[in-house]
Amino acid sequence: MSGHSKWSSIKHQKGVTDARRGQLFTKLTREIIVATHQGGSNPESNFRLRLAVQKARDSNMPLDNIERAIKRGSGELEGASLVEMVLEGYGPGGAAILVQALSDNRNRTVQDVRNIFARHGGSLGTNGCVAWLFESKGLITVETGNLDTEELALHAIDAGAEDVKVEDSYIEIYTKPEELEAVRGALEQKKLPLASTGLSMVPKTMVELEEKTALQTLKLLDKMEELDEVQHVSSNADFPDSALEKYQS
Repeated sequence: MSGHSKWSSIKHQKGVTDARRGQLFTKLTREIIVATHQGGSNPESNFRLRLAVQKARDSNMPLDNIERAIKRGSGELEGASLVEMVLEGYGPGGAAILVQALSDNRNRTVQDVRNIFARHGGSLGTNGCVAWLFESKGLITVETGNLDTEELALHAIDAGAEDVKVEDSYIEIYTKPEELEAVRGALEQKKLPLASTGLSMVPKTMVELEEKTALQTLKLLDKMEELDEVQHVSSNADFPDSALEKYQS
């Protein structure tokens, strides 16, 4: 999971700037709409909706926006119908890239994703070509601040976490998908500063990249995430520290 953690570290440090907050809310809104449409408007009986609403709250999305998205998903308010899509491909160094999207225009989204792959030395593949390299995991991010990271990690393991990754200012806690909420609840009881909670596609194996190829791949991943229709981007690329330092500078 090292490459996954390194890339997510970059995204975490960049944070959600004011300029991109509107885009983040768009993605969160889409997820709430689809979750409601599929499983109903009651979060108590709709696991996916509970996660979507929790993520929206973690991102300080206004309650009015959340309620409006639920009403769109339930049909109380009009709105374009959204289709779930999983697009798969390869980066310039052969690393697997999995793109999860929610779109009201499948053809447009496929073309946009294909163009980004092509512009950055990658290629869009066929369905199933890389999905088998990933597995779904629960992911909880905890801000460490001045807290003892070893103690935090022990709390997470005691709560049922499968794995813990310690970064500079936070830790990533991985769980089985079905145990995500229970682990989060246990950590909340400890009054820990949780930053985010959700499901993540985590690579089973990693592909090491040279610096030049790593920089190309990082740019590709970043551009892919900038698409409004794209909800999540996962990769099994393992980036050298030199590339990460250059990309962040």
